[in-house]
Amino acid sequence: MLHLVLYHPAIPQNTGNIARTTVGFAARLHLVKPYKFEITDHAVQRAGLDYWPSVQLTEHDGDEAFLDWLQDREPWLVTKRGKLRFDRPAYRDGDVLILGNENTGLSDAWLQRWRDRRVSIPILGNIRSYNLANAAAIVLAHASLKAGVFEE
Repeated sequence: MLHLVLYHPAIPQNTGNIARTTVGFAARLHLVKPYKFEITDHAVQRAGLDYWPSVQLTEHDGDEAFLDWLQDREPWLVTKRGKLRFDRPAYRDGDVLILGNENTGLSDAWLQRWRDRRVSIPILGNIRSYNLANAAAIVLAHASLKAGVFEE
């Protein structure tokens, strides 16, 4: 199983779309607080997220709580400041993929901590960045294939 982490997510619709993607790829979704919305049964029902009971969700009460869970694992950071193209790493089952906040990205401390583990998605057209949910889908799909999550 792969782990997809959203660092301080800001837009609930992106989180909902990413949650759906993690269900489709049988990945675990991790949310690192704080975030600017609430995940309650009422909010989930109101948003029509009928797949939400299938989401394998872990919420972390902040950066330190997440780092405690991570222990000595080396995550992949998905960032436009990555030097390695997202399709180059040899992803393995159990890998952790971290995406930053829609407005501010990942913290400088995290980017420096895992300097050699930063991956990016090439941008060929005239856009500033990809939507977070689209970036998550691109990287999770490729990592799942490389990690052998799908059986041939």
